[in-house]
Amino acid sequence: MKKLISSNLGYPRIGEKREWKKALENHWKGIITEEELIQQTTEIRLEGLQKQKDAGIDLIPVGDFTLYDHVLDTSFMFGMVPERFKREGYTDSLDTYFAIARGSKHAVASEMTKWFNTNYHYIVPEFDQVNPTLVENRPLRFYQEAKEKLDIDGKPVILGPLTYLKIGKGPTNEGISKLLEAFVPLYKQILKELQDAGVKWVQIDEPIFVTKLSTEELFLAKVVYEELNQAAPELNILLQTYFDHPANYKEITSLSVQAIGLDFVHGNSLKQIKEFGFPKNKILAAGIINGRNVWQANLEEKIALLNVIRNDVEVDQFIIQPSCSLLHVPITKRLEQKMDAALKDGLSFADEKLKEIVILTKGFNEGIESVSQEIKENKEALARFTSVVNRDEKALEAYNNNIEQGYPGRKLSFSERIKKQQEVLKLPLLPTTTIGSLPQTAETRQIRTKWRKGEVSNEQYEKFINESIEKWIQIQEDLELDVLVHGEFERTDMVEYFGEKLNGFTTSKYGWVQSYGSRCVKPPLIYKDVNFDKPMTVKETVYAQTLTEKPVKGMLTGPVTIINWSFVNEDVSRTYVQNQIAIALQEEVKQLEKNKIKIIQVDEPALREGLPLNEEKKKEYLEAAVYAFRLATASVKDSTQIHTHMCYSDFEEIFDAIDELDADVISIETSRSHGELISYFNNKKYTKEIGLGVYDIHSPRIPSVKEMKENITKALQTISPRQFWINPDCGLKTRNKEETIRALQNMVNATNEIRKEQHALK
Repeated sequence: MKKLISSNLGYPRIGEKREWKKALENHWKGIITEEELIQQTTEIRLEGLQKQKDAGIDLIPVGDFTLYDHVLDTSFMFGMVPERFKREGYTDSLDTYFAIARGSKHAVASEMTKWFNTNYHYIVPEFDQVNPTLVENRPLRFYQEAKEKLDIDGKPVILGPLTYLKIGKGPTNEGISKLLEAFVPLYKQILKELQDAGVKWVQIDEPIFVTKLSTEELFLAKVVYEELNQAAPELNILLQTYFDHPANYKEITSLSVQAIGLDFVHGNSLKQIKEFGFPKNKILAAGIINGRNVWQANLEEKIALLNVIRNDVEVDQFIIQPSCSLLHVPITKRLEQKMDAALKDGLSFADEKLKEIVILTKGFNEGIESVSQEIKENKEALARFTSVVNRDEKALEAYNNNIEQGYPGRKLSFSERIKKQQEVLKLPLLPTTTIGSLPQTAETRQIRTKWRKGEVSNEQYEKFINESIEKWIQIQEDLELDVLVHGEFERTDMVEYFGEKLNGFTTSKYGWVQSYGSRCVKPPLIYKDVNFDKPMTVKETVYAQTLTEKPVKGMLTGPVTIINWSFVNEDVSRTYVQNQIAIALQEEVKQLEKNKIKIIQVDEPALREGLPLNEEKKKEYLEAAVYAFRLATASVKDSTQIHTHMCYSDFEEIFDAIDELDADVISIETSRSHGELISYFNNKKYTKEIGLGVYDIHSPRIPSVKEMKENITKALQTISPRQFWINPDCGLKTRNKEETIRALQNMVNATNEIRKEQHALK
């Protein structure tokens, strides 16, 4: 067997301390010029490449870096600028690029949705006008940059044509075959130019191949990759799949490429190889280091796995790599200076994962003895980490006692309990509210930072939070919203906040990952048994309720979202951890209700995101998700109203599960694709109450009263006014005060006009 090669599939873009985010937002604010933005982000990109070179990675990805989103980069490379932006005079400038992602004064941003089953959001391509051109060979530019500046013979990364076209939106009469006819010649041109420039390897990402494809799509894939291979016969194509095993394994592994990348962490790629074998004329790129979690790999177990794979695969060459791009994990644990040392021993962020890959590659090339010291250190570190996990028998007993109480459910049906809630709440037709968070100013973040450092006392911090609550309760009253929120000024992030309050969690200082655009989140670490410690949200919510006669919502994050947006220790099942979180939240719900909070919102924006890509696993996942949500919420009185909120998703696939959650009111983030979900209600009866976001908070543009009114009117064609709530499509934390007030005022004004029209119809 030839020498093994180490490879990486993608590196985090944001910089160790989110320098990328700061550069982007400073540019949007006009603080730095476009030239300065390019300079600063180039430095971040080159630093990441240099790190991979220094780590000893053989195949270093280039072109995976982006100024917003890699899918949008692909669209922009092909000149796919939606018509509404062209009408505004936009061309192929950076302003156009950001306008597509964030919206402009007169044009709504392109839809944003989750990248397969991750918390990363991509900008959905629009194929209404299909006349693509190759505006720039972007992979070639980044390859040349790495070669010239760092002497790196990189591996350009390209989003594959099947994945790119299937995740986009286009006219219903235009099938993927027609789209491929337009785009494949451009892909061929890209590959030919890369070959001519001396590129040896190119990585074509096709994560769509882990989903079930039709017979026609599989035939098209065969034809497409034959054409691509013929266009650049001297180029080694690594066809990369990830997030699960290929649903059509035999067809995918037979495509005309030189190497196939498989995920050996998620799914059953090993089982498929044992059952069907692996082509002898191809290189296997084995993704054995988990690219989606942060726990240090057990190197002895990975060596054993590699030995099993080698025994079952008769190939001339192997590539060792992560299971997917390292985009989904933080950059380095080196900066976590204040974390418990034993807990830190158990962690492996992007930089550490590169080292694990290099160690394994060296061990197989030079003999395991050559890395015996590294393996010994790995074993000792894992032993120290295990000592702090310390699973608790009492926690298991408490868990079992709670679960044994039977399937959780409300006492009365929705149709009966909604009457009790209406008597208590006395809300008008089309009640208005917000999703939860309100603008967090620079001052809020500064005060919180000083409080954490001990520079501001607990009393001073609480006073500031209360003053913020008072100010925004008054603003909401002045706007005449019907159901208010306290604003969540005490919270950094909707999951991290609870990670700081519940037992069994810890948080990092620099463990940031990109969620969408410049928005970064810092997932907490769940490393041992989770349980309730003390009330987490009661103080601020109750204080807000003392300031108004209108109902104030209690705001919690649900168990499914907490687990999906955390890094979870893998020593026990996720279902077990999820239900532990649900039991802890159940106690918080009881505390809120005990303190006379009449509406409690338990958000599950990540419910759809966690849905397995493998069809066989979806039912089990949804059943566990519904169970956990009901476990957290079903203990309340029938007069207490339970709300939930969900983010950008393909909701049709989980519609039945949404209904089974048995929440009284659900709000759904749909403003960028409003009509699509509304049309679904024409064929599907939904009996509970629902709010479809009437404007997009991710864009700085402020929709007019007319635009919001049109969105509401469209929804009311299929949803009864007695069921419908009016709200933005997500929390308002990232918007500024002026934007928020103007947008909410337009929302309330639009609602009032609709109410008058509804009243006139009676």
